[in-house]
Amino acid sequence: MAFKVLISDPLSEDGIQPLREADNIEVDVQTSLSPDELAEKIGNYDALLVRSQTKVTRDIISQASNLKIIGRAGVGVDNIDLSAATEYGVIVVNAPDGNTNSAAEHTVAMLMSLARKIPQAFLALKNGKWDRKTHVGVELKGKTLGVIGMGRIGAEVAARAKGQRMNIIAYDPFLTKDRADKLGVDLGSVEDVVVAADFITVHTPLIKETKHLLNKEAFEKMKDGVRIINCARGGIIDEDALYEAIKSGKVAGAALDVFEEEPATDHRLLELPEVIATPHLGASTVEAQENVAIDVSHDVVRYLTEGVAKNPVNLPAVPKEIMNKIEPYFHLSEKLGTFLTYLTSGVIEEINISYSGDLTEMEVAPLTRNTIKGLLKRHLGDHVNDVNASYLAEKRGIRVNENKSSTPKGFTNLLKVEVKTKNVTRSISGTLLNGLGPRIVQVDAYSVDVVPEGNLVVIKHNDRPGVIGKVGSLFAEKGINIGAMQVGRSDVGGEAIMIVSVDKYLEEEEIEALKEIDEIEKLTAMEL
Repeated sequence: MAFKVLISDPLSEDGIQPLREADNIEVDVQTSLSPDELAEKIGNYDALLVRSQTKVTRDIISQASNLKIIGRAGVGVDNIDLSAATEYGVIVVNAPDGNTNSAAEHTVAMLMSLARKIPQAFLALKNGKWDRKTHVGVELKGKTLGVIGMGRIGAEVAARAKGQRMNIIAYDPFLTKDRADKLGVDLGSVEDVVVAADFITVHTPLIKETKHLLNKEAFEKMKDGVRIINCARGGIIDEDALYEAIKSGKVAGAALDVFEEEPATDHRLLELPEVIATPHLGASTVEAQENVAIDVSHDVVRYLTEGVAKNPVNLPAVPKEIMNKIEPYFHLSEKLGTFLTYLTSGVIEEINISYSGDLTEMEVAPLTRNTIKGLLKRHLGDHVNDVNASYLAEKRGIRVNENKSSTPKGFTNLLKVEVKTKNVTRSISGTLLNGLGPRIVQVDAYSVDVVPEGNLVVIKHNDRPGVIGKVGSLFAEKGINIGAMQVGRSDVGGEAIMIVSVDKYLEEEEIEALKEIDEIEKLTAMEL
């Protein structure tokens, strides 16, 4: 029996060739269906391929009685109701690698155009001016390129820049010294990159930690005459701060393919002669559009014929009886992972996840994936999910070990997560308390009882009389309400840990004020 595949958005013929060449697949291209027409027809098909035009809603998915897979020829899946697809047992796949080369090439094109003022010179010539003096540029050879974000695209940009004989300094939360050496780049912190670079290019997702990563304070630390490139996501750069930095002469120029709000046809940055820009063209090549279609077509063929998908983006089906048992632990497992990312400095090289008590009798693989998601999501963004978390960890060279222990350690169930970097090991344990829900019960060697949600402040301090009072008084002075406080210690008068639940995320000024308390050794504010 042949599988039937519906393509409801325009895709190149070369892109869907893997589907056409498969022996047991029939391809039906209908690119002008209304939502009602799609809902009426979708029940006849085993697979649906879309780009961004078709909105695959819950209503459409509910009508898809035979649908097994939805393929998105591109990266974003905002036009697909993932929760509905998961609920109805339909896997969703995308094509995250298809535009890597296109985006990297566009970044390098912007880099070179910025250095040599090519767009400005062309515009002057087009306006009848043969002006060579105004458009004197700079060479790339011997200059330092700072790359913030060394995923697929960032690594490709670095490789190309090395071909221009540039020196590369890079930051990525998952970039180890060994991998940096293999890539031929110097490893540094964000501040190291900002201080050292002549050119800075960003290649991170837009998440809370990267929102306005390059801001007024960052620009002040940069070299005079630095040049900025953003072909990643609007919002990584504080555009107001960039404008002022260019006007002051601190920044010699900027090349932008993305903006915080698009379209950006009347943005004031475009009024500056030092700025060159394109309308979000990073993935806009014939080859990239073909590549994403080819990649997703291969995945659809693979899944229909072998039951395996390379790039799934929604939760795989778990038998209902298993899900009923492990579902209460999903919230706990992810929060434990996220908690550890705040406490851990350095690149994570190994993750050890241990289950004991009642959990040893359960299928825990979904919980392991969920824990890894919590560990990666804060740095990599929302595209990390239960399905691709293990794959993303493997791609970054992180070893993941899972084990079960029959020793309950005082709890009916216990989930322990341990991460190792080159220099330190951190751990956290959690449990579900009957009637009370998830709890963090141990952080490193300290016993605590903390609800893993909301705004938390983790304070490592010396166990001395009056420390708790000082912290409480400072919170009161700053108008910060305390919801709960837990203290754990290793020895009387030794080191201790204080975890405070507060009603809002601490501002930098409030964090610095707390650090001035003599007994406090380290402080971490987090949002779970």
